[in-house]
Amino acid sequence: MGALAFAALGLILVATPTAAQAGEAVEVQGNRRVDSATVRSYFRATPDGQFDEAARDAALKALWATGLFDEIKIERAGAALVVHVTEAPVLDRVAFEGNRKVQDKDLAAVVESKPRGTLQRAVVQADVGRIMEAYRHVGRDDVRVVPQIIRRGEDRVDLVYEVTEGTKTSVRQIDFVGNHAFGKPQLAAVIKTSATNILSFITGGDSYDPDRVADDREQLRLYYRSKGYADAGVTSAKAEYDPAAHGFILTFSIDEGPLYHFGDVGVVCNVPGLDEEKLRGLLLARPGAVFNGNALDKTSEALAIELAKLGYPFAQALPRTTRDAAARRIDVSFVIDQGARTYVERIEIHGNTRTRGYVIRREFDIAEGDAYNRGLIDRAERRLKNLNYFKTVKISTRPGSVSDRVVLDVDVTEQSTGDFNIAGGYSTTDGVLAEVKLGDRSFLGTGVAVNSSVTWGQYARGVDLSASEPYFLGTRVAAGIELYGRQTDSSPYQSYGSTIYGATLQLGTPLTEQLGVQYRYALYNQAVTVDPTSLAAAPSLPIQQAALAGPQWVSSVGDTVTYSTLDNSKSPTSGLNSQLKQDLAGLGGDVKFLRTTEDVRYYHPVNDDVVSLVRAQGGYVTGWGGQQVPLLNSFFGGPSMVRGFAPNGFGPRDLTPGTTMDNVGGSMYWATTAELQSNIPGVPQEYGLKASAFVDAGSVFRYSGPTAFPGSAQSLQVANANVVRSSVGVGLTWASPFGALTVNYAVPLSKAAYDVVQPLSFGAGPF
Repeated sequence: MGALAFAALGLILVATPTAAQAGEAVEVQGNRRVDSATVRSYFRATPDGQFDEAARDAALKALWATGLFDEIKIERAGAALVVHVTEAPVLDRVAFEGNRKVQDKDLAAVVESKPRGTLQRAVVQADVGRIMEAYRHVGRDDVRVVPQIIRRGEDRVDLVYEVTEGTKTSVRQIDFVGNHAFGKPQLAAVIKTSATNILSFITGGDSYDPDRVADDREQLRLYYRSKGYADAGVTSAKAEYDPAAHGFILTFSIDEGPLYHFGDVGVVCNVPGLDEEKLRGLLLARPGAVFNGNALDKTSEALAIELAKLGYPFAQALPRTTRDAAARRIDVSFVIDQGARTYVERIEIHGNTRTRGYVIRREFDIAEGDAYNRGLIDRAERRLKNLNYFKTVKISTRPGSVSDRVVLDVDVTEQSTGDFNIAGGYSTTDGVLAEVKLGDRSFLGTGVAVNSSVTWGQYARGVDLSASEPYFLGTRVAAGIELYGRQTDSSPYQSYGSTIYGATLQLGTPLTEQLGVQYRYALYNQAVTVDPTSLAAAPSLPIQQAALAGPQWVSSVGDTVTYSTLDNSKSPTSGLNSQLKQDLAGLGGDVKFLRTTEDVRYYHPVNDDVVSLVRAQGGYVTGWGGQQVPLLNSFFGGPSMVRGFAPNGFGPRDLTPGTTMDNVGGSMYWATTAELQSNIPGVPQEYGLKASAFVDAGSVFRYSGPTAFPGSAQSLQVANANVVRSSVGVGLTWASPFGALTVNYAVPLSKAAYDVVQPLSFGAGPF
């Protein structure tokens, strides 16, 4: 194979330079694979057929440039010119040893030495530098690389790069210079790079990465721009190695500029047939408000989408700003012009070694041949960044084959999408527990999210397998399937256990940017279990009847309508989120009921550190077809509604003497919350810790189960009043890699005499 490659290369080389003219002879010695005529072709004689010093020097440089030789020597022997060459060995294999933090495929992509090529010493040394640079991007500045050449005979060698990774070079300290409006904790929360802390082994944010630092500079600029500082910029980001600290000190120099407010905000339409008043309704910027660059971006995007819907794909909506430096205000006019008729010729994607091309292309609302629209391009870039598949995303344009065509270049840098977590802890509901999670946000680069988890707790055990496809059958319909099983035992909060296993199929689609709907079908088996030997009294009547009913199949269809204007789905600071859920059971199966719940949350920033939250939730469930609501499908009051109460701590309760006096569930509930959330002063933002102070109130009521013992005149004594339960307290939440871990301490302010309180509670769940 190597000989054929050299023969082919020889033919190319022969065809490239002008062969030596007749005259002074050129004799080649030492060549084995490279043809003599190929070497002679690099010698250009003077008109008299001789090779002067300039001709010999040019030939020598050209031969070195081929990379085919280890040694070249030119000398005269009488009337002839003799060229002595030693051919470079052929590389059979290029390998890496000692690398653990950077995979072989990633290193192979950065080196230029390739199998079946030639061994070139200069290239090998350059490759050493490239490998070291790859390690610097993962925070390993102490790396050492030694190339080893293993000879295999017949001018063939193996090239092995021996890597000693050394210790991680971390960012030990982050400083900000020139910042007056925002303190160090606020700015540190904006950037991804973090100083070394006790959680760095989990987050990895303290690794020094020049690309990440460059992105941090842009994030700081955008943050200032969203807070009224339109002229703000990050003039430099300087990293200095501190031998004493064994790490980098990173300093961001910031030029804040003045604080601006919006002045006049309007629309100037230069396209006939468009309704200016209708377009003004899409403006997010308001006169007198603090300047917010994000509002300009979102308005431009909304206008671009609306113009395309109205049949004006080439129309452009660009904000023109006019600064009044003395008044510190910025007037904004969104000027709508009929842009040039430019079309997208191609969309070229670079850097996606794992992610499939269609996963990236489907985030675009335009395709090859469509009208070019800058607003839709920016929207696609934001979507790609929000996927969390890529470290960086940049979309740029270049001229196409003709004047009215452009080529979109999509440059991405991939990051790991897999997750493996092992967690242990304590939950108020489940007791001591351990959990193992394994998943991938983009399985095999297809965009399909797969997740699995196993939970083993003191009072509960469970397994969950799920997969979801955000673009089912190539449409903007998300499809998912979930298989699950859960078993609970009797605990201090209930005298019975339960077993549930089944599956759920889901289909969801966005109706607008803020509104979406999800449809689902669930089929699961549920059963109540009772162990009389573990109880000091007889189980409550509803518990006995639920256990005697045995396993029941539930076949239900449902939907969830979600409306959200949140600025961030994981850590919101402003906006509204509303979820309306309905499930109808009885399309097959053993039980029939209709269950409806609503949960509304509104976030509003008090200042840059404090966010207020107002929450209202409620629900109603009723049987139909002459059936009662099963016990397990009723509502039970606990810390998820009003903190300070135990699980199943409030709601309708059986007070019949001689029974376990369980919470037997209600058919209606309501709950409200007023809460202040804040970062903790002095605690680095990268820890993901937030403190909260809250007031909760709510109730569960209207018991609808059995009321008398079969064959007995004794009736069930159920406390079923709509008593308001309320509490006040404080909490601490850690946004850990395993999910949101929360501890709350709440003091009940009002309750019923039979309620069970629990001031201190622990919980874990998704963000």
